[in-house]
Amino acid sequence: MKFHIVVQVLPRRGILDPQGKAISDALRTLGFPQVDDVHVGRHIVIETAAESAAAARASVQSMCDRLLANPVTEDFVISSVDAA
Repeated sequence: MKFHIVVQVLPRRGILDPQGKAISDALRTLGFPQVDDVHVGRHIVIETAAESAAAARASVQSMCDRLLANPVTEDFVISSVDAA
C-alpha cells in the first residue's frame, strides 16, 4: 500500500535561526509589529510503500532520526500519514 507522509522540520527553540530572524525583522519593518518570532524550516513530503499507516509512520520516523533532521539542532513532526 502507498502512503503520502508530510514532515515538518524546524530549528529547536533557543537555537540561532538567522533566516527566521531576518524575516522577523523585515516583517516588523514592513509594518507588522505584532510579529514576535519567525522560524524557518523544511516541509518534506514522502511517498512510500508500507503494509500499514503505522509501519509507514515508523519508517519515516527512522528516516527523520537518521537523515532528515539534525537531532542536535532540529525537531520534526510527522503531520500527516494518508493512503495515496
